[in-house]
Amino acid sequence: MKALIAAASALALAGCATTGSASSGKESKNGDDATRFAAKTEAEGPFPSTYSPYPGEATALVGATVFDGAGERIDGGIVLFRDGKVVAVGASDVSTEGYRVIDASGKFVTPGIIDIHSHLGDYPSPSVPAHSDGNEATAPTTPDVWAEHSVWPQDPGFSRALANGGVTALQILPGSANLMGGRSVTLKNVPSRTVQGMKFPGAPYGFKMACGENPKRVYGGRNRKPSTRMGNFAVNRQTWYDAINYANDDDAKRDLGKETLKGVLEGDILVHNHCYRADEMALVMDMAKEIGYRVSAFHHAVESYKIGDLLRENDVCSAIWADWYGFKMEAYDGIMENAALLQQAGACVVIHSDSEDDIQRLNQEAAKAQAAGARMGIEISDAATIGWITLNAAKAMGIDDMTGSLEPGKMADVVLWNGDPLSVYSRPEKVWIDGALLYDAQDPKRRPVSDFELGQPGEGDVK
Repeated sequence: MKALIAAASALALAGCATTGSASSGKESKNGDDATRFAAKTEAEGPFPSTYSPYPGEATALVGATVFDGAGERIDGGIVLFRDGKVVAVGASDVSTEGYRVIDASGKFVTPGIIDIHSHLGDYPSPSVPAHSDGNEATAPTTPDVWAEHSVWPQDPGFSRALANGGVTALQILPGSANLMGGRSVTLKNVPSRTVQGMKFPGAPYGFKMACGENPKRVYGGRNRKPSTRMGNFAVNRQTWYDAINYANDDDAKRDLGKETLKGVLEGDILVHNHCYRADEMALVMDMAKEIGYRVSAFHHAVESYKIGDLLRENDVCSAIWADWYGFKMEAYDGIMENAALLQQAGACVVIHSDSEDDIQRLNQEAAKAQAAGARMGIEISDAATIGWITLNAAKAMGIDDMTGSLEPGKMADVVLWNGDPLSVYSRPEKVWIDGALLYDAQDPKRRPVSDFELGQPGEGDVK
């Protein structure tokens, strides 16, 4: 009996230790202090980043062609970084004393590549039903779910994106079956045992929304609302009205979904809206004004070129493919000149992947979009094109004050390419994240391999 009592006491103490309990100061009937239990609040951050940069060394890349991500090109340039930060970017007059000097003559340097739209970890490789964790397709709106709770850090796609594509940061989004798919998470592309160890410190959460065919097909196919585009908007609007009431009610019972929507209304969580057609994007921007939030970026957005002026005026980025179109009706009017026409209109352009393969070659996707513009007479500089996969992506993700361009004080997320990054013949030679060399094509010890692939055919293959 004593053993049972001791075990019960230990269990009770363990429960208190792991639930954030606190004494209420009130006395129970038997005179003991009563105990209250409380979970962490949203403001306290229940799933904090535990990311810590890998060790690096002071490094100087000398003699390269430098694209800084912010639209500038420096020939024969020098990039200095130490203690995880960019120190200086300039021409040959920059002193390299105290740095490990790497001769980058004939090579190119860019900021780390950023993918604003990825499902790595939520739809990892191998692509099997047991790994399909990106769509909580059980209700038209699921703002309560968080993509990070599905991310599998061992997805081999992470290391391939690093080695083949120079990707240093990426946003993992829920899928697009739902009008409101849940929170996204921004990750540093580093090996880690946990998703918290990859979470980009200080990055705001995103919120995935979707309009058009996907939600109405998924739920209309179950003979439930929404089954039309007008149904999509009706469900969205009512859900937002309910969230506004929740946000204005100091006595409301905690609701995880409405808590996320409240974060959007307060501007702390950024909206990333899957949307193809120009008319729907215009309606979504009107809905955002009605409710009181803003859209950070439309994703896929194959018809953005039709409303470049509206997108510019509303400061909304278009995260697009270079040339995917025609695979369903709402993608029918996509054109390869989309990015160039948006650039010409002064709107924000981002090239994204939405693919475990394209994330490995976003530099080539950007080059294809640039070339399509050139064929129609819109000349876009190489330096501006690099911004489509670096600083513009960072801007739309709310991390442009920390990364996305080579500027003093920003994170030393840097790629050294063995040739012009906008050429199909070029590859990353070295990749640094926060100043730590995490990939080196010339050093087998600097080629990360997922635990899942160890000992298997194709282990860590570099395509």
